[in-house]
Amino acid sequence: MSAYLLECCVDSVESALIAAQNGADRLELCSNLVIGGTTPSLSLYNRIREQINIPIHILIRPRFGDFLYSEEELQVILGDICLFAENKADGIVIGCLAPDGSLDVEAMKRLTDAAHGMSVTLHRAFDMCRDPYEALEQARELGIRSVLTSGQADSCQHGIPLLNSLHEKAGQNLHILAGAGINADTVSILLRETSLTHFHMSGKRIVQSGMRYRNCRVSMGLKGMSEYEIWQTDPEAVRAVRRLLGNRPGQTHERP
Repeated sequence: MSAYLLECCVDSVESALIAAQNGADRLELCSNLVIGGTTPSLSLYNRIREQINIPIHILIRPRFGDFLYSEEELQVILGDICLFAENKADGIVIGCLAPDGSLDVEAMKRLTDAAHGMSVTLHRAFDMCRDPYEALEQARELGIRSVLTSGQADSCQHGIPLLNSLHEKAGQNLHILAGAGINADTVSILLRETSLTHFHMSGKRIVQSGMRYRNCRVSMGLKGMSEYEIWQTDPEAVRAVRRLLGNRPGQTHERP
């Protein structure tokens, strides 16, 4: 069994199955990965849960944008956490910031308390914190299990110095989950230059829509993005990282 953990971020049933079949140890499930991810639907989670038996962590993020949430947004987040806890999700992925760039410890305490034993990951809101060391210690005090981070850089490869420092300070019970730009090339570098053992990737490729008739005069989404391109997990990208980390293939199965 590999000493490393590979988490794949997915936003569809198809991507979840591809990731699980090609070596992911765990999924982070979201919707709208193209805008950084938002909270997925319960139906999406249930459909995936019926078919795979690796852990699924749920991104709880009510909207695109920053991580400064109103009380109404926090109530939505709390409701979603409780909903996924009731449906036996393995973990949640959350993050709230205060206006001054610090971790919003009071809000995070409310959310971690609502998790009711689910594993909690602090997502890349951590990378927007003014003081990563303070946020790391606060995460530990909140009982958070993992911190997803690029080392506060545009990619994990450029954040190696901080990733190394965070990994040293994290200790045994808090995992540094390296993300942003994870592929076989960057994992090779990280394995050589760090002691990290947890890696988070999306590994997306563009799949063309099956639509034959295409009205290119109208855009239903973000400008500059084609309506007829679908993001989907690339099986070879996952396999390539899995080979570097050691052989521990994911599994699929039908639940009764």
